[in-house]
Parts: sequence; C-alpha cells; structure tokens
Amino acid sequence: MASLYSAISNPGHSLSPSALPHDTKPKKICYSQCPTFLPPHRSRICRMGFVSGLERKKTLKPRIISSVTVDTPVNTSPEKVQLPKGDTWSVHKFGGTCMGNSERIKNVAKIILSDDSERKFVVVSAMSKVTDMMYDLINKAQSRDESYISALDAVLEKHRSTALDLIDGDDLCSFLAQLQHDISNLKAMLRAIYIAGHATESFTDFVVGHGELWSAQMLSCVVRKNGVDCNWMDTREVLIVNPTSSNQVDPDFKESEERLEKWYSKNPSKAIVATGFIASTPQNIPTTLKRDGSDFSAAIMGALFKAGQVTIWTDVDGVYSADPRKVSEAVILKTLSYQEAWEMSYFGANVLHPRTIIPVMRYDIPIIIRNVFNLAAPGTKICRSTEDEEGQGLESFVKGFATIDNLALVNVEGTGMAGVPGTASTIFNAVKDVGANVIMISQASSEHSVCFAVPEKEVNAVFELLQSRFHEALNAGRLSQVQVIPNCSILATVGQKMASTPGVSATLFNALAKANINVRAIAQGCSEYNITVVLKREDCIRALRAVHSRFYLSRTTIAMGIIGPGLIGATLLDQLRDQAATLKEEFNIDLRVMGITGSRTMLLSEAGIDLSRWRELQKEKGVVADMDKFVQHVHGNQFIPNKVLVDCTADSSIASHYYDWLRKGIHVVTPNKKANSGPLDQYLKIRALQRQSYTHYFYEATVGAGLPIINTLQGLLETGDKILRIEGVFSGTLSYIFNNFIGRRTFSEVVAEAKHAGYTEPDPRDDLSGTDVCRKVIILARESGLKLELSDIPVESLVPEPLKNSASAEDFMEKLPQFDHDWAKKRQIAEDAGEVLRYVGVVDMVNQKGTVKLQTYKNDHPFAQLSGADNIIAFTTTRYKDQPLIIRGPGAGAEVTAGGVFSDILRLASYLGAPS
Repeated sequence: MASLYSAISNPGHSLSPSALPHDTKPKKICYSQCPTFLPPHRSRICRMGFVSGLERKKTLKPRIISSVTVDTPVNTSPEKVQLPKGDTWSVHKFGGTCMGNSERIKNVAKIILSDDSERKFVVVSAMSKVTDMMYDLINKAQSRDESYISALDAVLEKHRSTALDLIDGDDLCSFLAQLQHDISNLKAMLRAIYIAGHATESFTDFVVGHGELWSAQMLSCVVRKNGVDCNWMDTREVLIVNPTSSNQVDPDFKESEERLEKWYSKNPSKAIVATGFIASTPQNIPTTLKRDGSDFSAAIMGALFKAGQVTIWTDVDGVYSADPRKVSEAVILKTLSYQEAWEMSYFGANVLHPRTIIPVMRYDIPIIIRNVFNLAAPGTKICRSTEDEEGQGLESFVKGFATIDNLALVNVEGTGMAGVPGTASTIFNAVKDVGANVIMISQASSEHSVCFAVPEKEVNAVFELLQSRFHEALNAGRLSQVQVIPNCSILATVGQKMASTPGVSATLFNALAKANINVRAIAQGCSEYNITVVLKREDCIRALRAVHSRFYLSRTTIAMGIIGPGLIGATLLDQLRDQAATLKEEFNIDLRVMGITGSRTMLLSEAGIDLSRWRELQKEKGVVADMDKFVQHVHGNQFIPNKVLVDCTADSSIASHYYDWLRKGIHVVTPNKKANSGPLDQYLKIRALQRQSYTHYFYEATVGAGLPIINTLQGLLETGDKILRIEGVFSGTLSYIFNNFIGRRTFSEVVAEAKHAGYTEPDPRDDLSGTDVCRKVIILARESGLKLELSDIPVESLVPEPLKNSASAEDFMEKLPQFDHDWAKKRQIAEDAGEVLRYVGVVDMVNQKGTVKLQTYKNDHPFAQLSGADNIIAFTTTRYKDQPLIIRGPGAGAEVTAGGVFSDILRLASYLGAPS
C-alpha cells in the first residue's frame, strides 16, 4: 500500500503493475458468476471474459487506469482506420444535472439518438453531486474520519441502483463487476490517504475522476442497447494537458490529436461517449481540467474533430442577458460572439467555462447552449460574429450584463507617482507575490493614482504588502495613501463594438445616474467588448436592473409607497388599479404599490399590493403605522431599482421628511403644499439637492390640482422667458363660491352649499382664510425666483373678524348669516360697475412681491367667465405681454387632484426610461 501511495503522490514516478497491491493490479477479470450485489434473476445473463483496458493499452506508459471498456470491441485488423474529421461530427456535452438519475440518462440517450448527424461525440460529466461526493471522500480520509467508508458505499449504491435501472444482459454484468473492482481499489487508496493524513493534487485528481468514468460507461451501454454502434472513451488515454498552475491547464493539441487518431484506429465508431473533466499529463499521470472542466473537454474534442458544432446541454434555455435570479425580465440571447461570451464568462455569468471558447475559435466551430429539459427552446448560438444580426437598436450592441460581488478596491495615489517608471510594476508585483487575483484595473491619465479590484478575502494581504513596499515613499510624501474601499461589486456591460457606437456609454451612465447609483471606478478595454464599473455592493442589484431595463426596454418598474389613503390617496389607488394593465401592456410601465400607510395603520407587501382589494387587505393584514419602517420597506427592495413615496396628505410633519428621502435616492411625488410653502431655508435645501442629484421631486398638484401650472411655469423659465406677473383664481372652493354668489343668493347660503357638496374643508374657515391660496402664491413665487416667506404675503381673509375664534365649524356656519348684508353690499357695488368679485392670488415679479385678495374684474375679463369650481391662471411674460397665457380648468376635487398626482408618477416613469 505504501508503494501505491508513493507512486501516485510523486509525479516523477510512474506506477507499474508490480507496484500495486494484489487487489489493485491491472488484470484480466473473468467471472463465472455475476457479482454478489447483482439480483439473482439477472445473474444467469452474465458471461465470462472481461478484457482490461490496461492490457489492451500496453503501448502507453504504465499508469493507473481504473474503469475500462465494457464489451467494447477491439479492432484487431492490421489495417489502420483513418479518423474522419469535419462537419460530419457533432459534439454534445451533458453536465451533471443532465446525468442526474436513470430517467435523465435515458433522456440524454434519446437526444443522442435523435441527432441525425453522421457521427456523434458525446462528453459527459459525473452524475449529479458525485464529484462533490468524491471530493468529500478525499477530505474525510485525509482528516482521518472513518465515515469515508460509508460515504464510499453510498457512491457504490448510487451507481449500482442507476445501472440496474438502465442496462441489462452482458453489459450490466460487466459494468457491475467493474464498478465493484473500482470501488475496491478506491477503498485501498483512501485507506492509504487515511494513514498518511494527506492527499496530493494528482492523487485527488485520480480519485475524483471516477464519476465521469462510470457515467460514460452507463450512457454508452444505453445508447448501444438502442441499436447504435457506440464505444466509450476514457479521455485520459487521449487528452493530454500541461498544468500551468494549481487551477489551470493548457491542452497539448498535437499530442492529443496523435493519441485520438491512434485510439480511433482501434475503436472506430459512429457514436462515442467520452469522459469530461479528466485528462492526463504528458507523463501519463491522471489529472483534471479543474472545476467546470467538462465544457472545456467538449470544446477541445470539438477542435480535435474539427466538428460542425458543439452543443452544451444544461438546465437553462440559453444564455440570459442578465442573471434571471436578479433580473426577472432577463431575456434569452439568440446569438453571442465568441468575445461576448468570453467576457460574460469572465465576469461571472453562467455561460461557459471561460476557457471553453478558445479551442473552438481556432476553427470557427459554433457552440450552442441548450436546455435538456426544454427541447423546444432553440438556445443560444455562440459563433465568430453577430454583426449581421437584425435590428440596430442599442440592445443589439449591448448583449448582456454580469456582476461580481465581494470585492474591494485598492487605491494607491500620490503626486510622486506621475511620470515615475516602475510604480505600477511594484504595485502589481506585490499583488502577484501574495497570490491575489486582480479583477479590474483603472488608472487616470494624470498617473496620480492607480486603483484595482481584488476579492475581498485577499485585500488585507495586498494592503499590508503594499504598505511595506511603499513604506519609504509614504513617509517621504511621494505617495499620499494606500487605501482600501471594501464592500464593492463589479457591473460589466458586454457587447460587440458597443463602445464605438455613439450613445451606448451615455445611456449606461445615464441609467445608473437616474437610479441614483454612484460609480466608484470605471474600466474599458480598447477591444470595445465591455465597460466595467465598480459600485457599492448594496447598489449592485439595483444598478443591474436599472441598466438592463434601459437597454432591453423591459418594463420600467417603480416601487411605490402611498402615504395618506384618504380622499385623494384612495382615489389615486383606484386610478392606479384601473390603469395598471394598460400601462404594462402599452407603455411598459409597471407601478407596484409596496405599501400604504395612514396615521394609524399600514399595509406592506413584498411583491406588490393587489389594488383591487387594498381596502380589504388593509383591514385584514394592516399593522400599526410606523413611518420609519414603512420607508425602509419601500426603500429596501433590492429587486426594483426605482422607488417613490407619494405623499397624499396635507401634513407638515410628513413634508419635513422629503429632504432625507430624496437624499437616500427615493423619489417624491406629492400634492402636499407644506414643503414648498414652508420655511424658505428648507425649501432651498430641497431644491439644491434636487438639482445636484438624479432623484426627482414632482409637485404639480400643489397649485392647480390636475392643471399643468408648475410644468408650464418651468417650461417658460427654462426656455428663457421672463415672468412679469402671475395672477389667478387658485382656489376651486372660492371659485365655486363666487361663481354662485349671484342674483339674490346670500353669501352664507352659497358657503353652506359648497360645504355640503364637499368643496370646502370640514371647517370652511380653512378655505375662507385665504391661507391655502397664499401657499400656492408662495410656491409660484419661489418657482419664479423670489425668496419669500409665507409671512411676506399680505392675505385678505374672508372670515369676518368676530367669527375667527368661533368654537366650531358648526358655530361658525350658524353665525355667518349675520354678515350676509355686508357681502350683498360688496356684490352690488361690483355689479353697478359692470364687474364681478373674484378671490385671487398675485405674484408681481416687477415689484418682487405677492398678494392674496378679493378683487373685481370687468364682465368681459377671462376671470369673469368662470363656472363651477374652475381655476384660472394668467401668465404675463415678455413673450406673452399683450395677451397673457391662460390656463383654465377644474382646480378642486379628488378625481382631478389624484389625476395630477398620477400624471407626475407617469412623468417620473418617463424620466426613468419608460417610452414617452
């Protein structure tokens, strides 16, 4: 046993049969009866005569071969069979999931049989979880954990039961005998590891490769059972690789091609099932292509055969434009270029082993990624170029997005770096010395700093060594710092020639900015295949969804929190419910209400509240309202990049939170006037933040309900017009009162009618005081550039002085008729002059002031033509000086106010990338 372990652990020595203990020597195995673990009813079918693959491979140097061909005919003809190459061969690779159990192996066989190619070469992985089980055997043995014995029995049972379900006759007998022989050998080898307490890499490679040997034999038997000429290949006899590091090997194509021709001359077949993952060194020592190496095996063999195509069978429909677990709207890509697939593999996309593409590129062999469980899906084709692809939209240049998490940025900076040769060399030699993997490098042209990304687990070693190497430069001040920025992620945008396409980079960074994502570092190679950005880890999924949504025109999804489900809030929720389907289907806008909160109760949802039942759900599942928890719930959703809080209250305490929400990247939409008409310093603070970031604050409904007053004013200012005067009837309530205060009707009668119709606040004094109009005047004045406080606006109150302190609204309404005579006199004076009474607000930009007052207008004035609760606003500007620009329409009511808020939400969606 000691000689066995010594020979395997020392690559410098080959292992001759004489070095093996008795039970592991290669030999001719004859069975007069089937193994004891074969059910009795099958034992009669076994026959004598099992030829060891080692005995028929004596031309190779002595080495360990465990499993060998079961009933594979050996060509004894002296005439050499020429290996055919070219498009007649199709190569298939089936991974562990595809080979998961007997049913799945039967399904794989059906796929092979249905391939109408003249010749088929099939590469298989071990059955699902078997490779992990084999590594576990090694770990247990070298840890001196005797449970490796029972774990090995589990491996035996898994393959024994699968074989019993798949094959029968001579093939079954021979396979089970060989399986038992392999298990016996492995038990002896693991015992050697147990005693030594250590396993070398080559010994580990030898042990873990058995899973592929067994799965290849079983599949070849199933194919042969269906009447197809099929041999199986132990690729260690053919595929020769040179290890270049602990986790990488380079294929020796020349030697492998010679061995393939030799193997084929002895085993000609129309179908070959081969082991993936395993290979040999030039010294015939068993090795592997490392983790996920079966794809690499298939690509190498495809290149050796110069096959027509290589199909990689997996459990997904193809290559996605982004990780579908992070982006639910990721799409299957029809085509990718070799370079695009390469880039996406490098940056962590579940596409292929990164090195798989290299062998097939040499001969322009396309790779097809297909789903073994969904044969109807055409999959993704990876080939030389996709430049002729239909469509020239941005999405045809940007193919996909991939992310890498758990990274740290290392930043080395200082004025002493500029123009000094060797600085970068010193930095990266240090990184090499600690064995760290550099994912990305970025350097400004000023040479003032170099930053690079490394895995977070390696950054401390890198930092300490850099501090040591640059100790003198840091003390002398030539370098200012070596800085580590932890908790980073990389987002890679991949596409053919995308960087040379105008607008791609701008669209990428615009999408990130609108999602309020800060970019920490950028790298772009001159190959133009990817743009890489480094972000905060917590921003990564939000960034991924934002850029994917922008390029693939998938739905612009917005997570919404509705504050105040009162009259306006409830109406808005009903409008959202009625319009949701149309917005999704026609405009690609997905508005998801994640929470609704009132002053006492809040309703939260992870996926979005069913708006057809929101009132019921609020009663059934509502919890105690907590504004901090509510905001965190909406803001904390990592799967929706855009969040908005809609404040439908008139609460100044809610408005006081706007600045913090905007600073966190939460958009705000509101009809609440308190923030824009509150303390001037708070207003200016919000507006400054709004201008500095891509976080949006929309408040159209604060002045004219659903009328486009704010938007019109902003448009005039942005286009260079100068505002001279803004004058208007801003209160729908007071408009209704004065439009109906005609004839012989008394003032108190009209106020009571307006209150009954729902036009006034519960206490009509809130409307008659003029405070609401004053707030609207302040909003327009500040929007126009005046820095006024609410107290700077003189307001003419319509509440009679003696009634201002009435105990209640009822008391006020009861005493209001006492003043009808005064109001009748004012109306009469106006009528005698051919005028009408109107309660107006005025922004006088010429005199830098604002007023709110009762004023008379001639009967032919536009303000005299109002009816119902309409508002009217006149803009006098340098462009509209002789004939003011007039906006008129309903200015009060839940429907129009909620409609104005809804319009702002859709405007936000448009800003965030929804089609306009």
